[in-house]
Amino acid sequence: MKKQNYLKRFIPYYKPHLKLFIIDMVCAFIISVFNLVYPYITKEIINTYVPQKMLYFMLAGLGALLALYVIKAVLNYVLQYWGHLVGVRMQADMRSELFRHLQKLPFSYFDENKTGVIMSRMTNDLFQISELAHHGPEDVFLSVITIIGAFIVLLTINVYLALIVFACVPVIVVCAVVLRKRMKKVSAEVRVAQGEINADIESAVSGIRVSRAYGAEAHECEKFEKGNAEFVRAKSGQYKVMGQFFSSMNFFMDFLYFAVLLAGGLFFYYNKINAGEFTAFVLYITTLISPIRTLVSIYEQIQDGMTGFKRFCDIMDAKPEKENANALNPDILRGEIVFDNVTFGYGSDEGRKVISGFSMKIPAGKTIALVGPSGGGKTTICHLIPRFYEVDSGTITVDGYPIKDLNRGVLRKNIGIVQQDVFLFNGTIRENIAYGDFSASEEQIIEAAKKANIHDYIMGLPDGYDTNVGERGVKLSGGQKQRVSIARAFLKNPPVLILDEATSALDNATEMLIQDALAHLSEGRTTLVVAHRLSTVKNADEIIVVTPEGIAERGTHEQLIAQNGMYKELYEYQFKNL
Repeated sequence: MKKQNYLKRFIPYYKPHLKLFIIDMVCAFIISVFNLVYPYITKEIINTYVPQKMLYFMLAGLGALLALYVIKAVLNYVLQYWGHLVGVRMQADMRSELFRHLQKLPFSYFDENKTGVIMSRMTNDLFQISELAHHGPEDVFLSVITIIGAFIVLLTINVYLALIVFACVPVIVVCAVVLRKRMKKVSAEVRVAQGEINADIESAVSGIRVSRAYGAEAHECEKFEKGNAEFVRAKSGQYKVMGQFFSSMNFFMDFLYFAVLLAGGLFFYYNKINAGEFTAFVLYITTLISPIRTLVSIYEQIQDGMTGFKRFCDIMDAKPEKENANALNPDILRGEIVFDNVTFGYGSDEGRKVISGFSMKIPAGKTIALVGPSGGGKTTICHLIPRFYEVDSGTITVDGYPIKDLNRGVLRKNIGIVQQDVFLFNGTIRENIAYGDFSASEEQIIEAAKKANIHDYIMGLPDGYDTNVGERGVKLSGGQKQRVSIARAFLKNPPVLILDEATSALDNATEMLIQDALAHLSEGRTTLVVAHRLSTVKNADEIIVVTPEGIAERGTHEQLIAQNGMYKELYEYQFKNL
């Protein structure tokens, strides 16, 4: 995408805050005009009021100058407060838009992008964008008006002296353009390094119990230091280019002031200008240098802001889950699921297919169990039914509807999932159970918890259902988290259940209690159970043994035992020591 398109995409974010933005720009314009008035009043005082002893006019001029200072202070307050408010509100708009877009991205996007990098784009990058949104237009506008105004006034004082001074400006511009590309490159490198550090921190903090348990603190520190060193290298390169940029710009600013003193002094010596004009000229050059310095200093901010906006656009340009415009919206599904010659492989490993030519039928209201060695694609099959991923070929249907023709929201509303890796949100137990149905009453939430055999435990907590579970449910045990997750499924009450190792984190006593609840929940519903613990699937209507090569065996528990095949071997291995 070309750069000018980024600018075209950036400008519309001002529209909701146009009133404040216009006020900000008007204040900046008035301040720039005031900056041009000071030297003129000074020139009049030196040339006219003091020599002619016009005390009244001198005091009036000074009074006008003081009034301008007061008004300027008020305008600067508006710039700082309302101007920053524009930036913050635009940042909030972008963050909301980005967050909503993330909710629509396919699972494959999160497989390929680190959480810490995404977080960096939502925080650091958007902060830089908000700073650009405020300071960029305001400072550039104020500086350009001041420079143009100063140049015009300088021409009225002495054309030749003004042209001598402004002959230095093209040199400054050329120098800035030459260093611009290098600034852009190193700024992008710093952003990448910052995102990687955030990702390392997020991973290390989330997995700190694992690293401590395995005594891997030194390894984590070493891994972090590598990323930290890369950040220092990238930042050092950025500061090196910045040093070259700012030292060059500051030298030209100083040389510009030197040129004024030299040329102005000579003009004054040869009576080309008088003392007041010489003083005014020096003051106007000081006024001129200030906006040039501002333009030089804001360049880094503009570069950082536009780099951040580009990274923001990178996420916004990621394609969301495709929804068929004519998607079907059946009110409820019975739950007959058919896999017809389905092939699927994850995007990062396109050469290897997790399942290939897979066919399976799950009759409505039946319980089907998937068992077998790891890597056979059992969890992948569970992910394909609610369209977390799109199949490469073949068809999956529910009640005869190809799932690609069904509205995703409707499809997923009819599916309840309890996974092996339980995720609880940082909030209360009530909030986490309510994910099953946000419109549920307190009584329904409690009933779901009772069915999941977690109610008594919750009531024993000091805050009951208002107990905060901590980040990822860290304050609960594995079995407790699993039962909260099961309570969600009870509350959702869907026609299709997917239980992916749903009782894996439960002790034997708790497992026995929960199995009856799960059996009750499965009645009249299509249930797909993935289990390595074969004792949990003995009563399934059909058990399917899935291997990396496909379906090896299928039948009831008794039928598979009688076949003396893989299932019997797995079953006897699990129970040989009992």
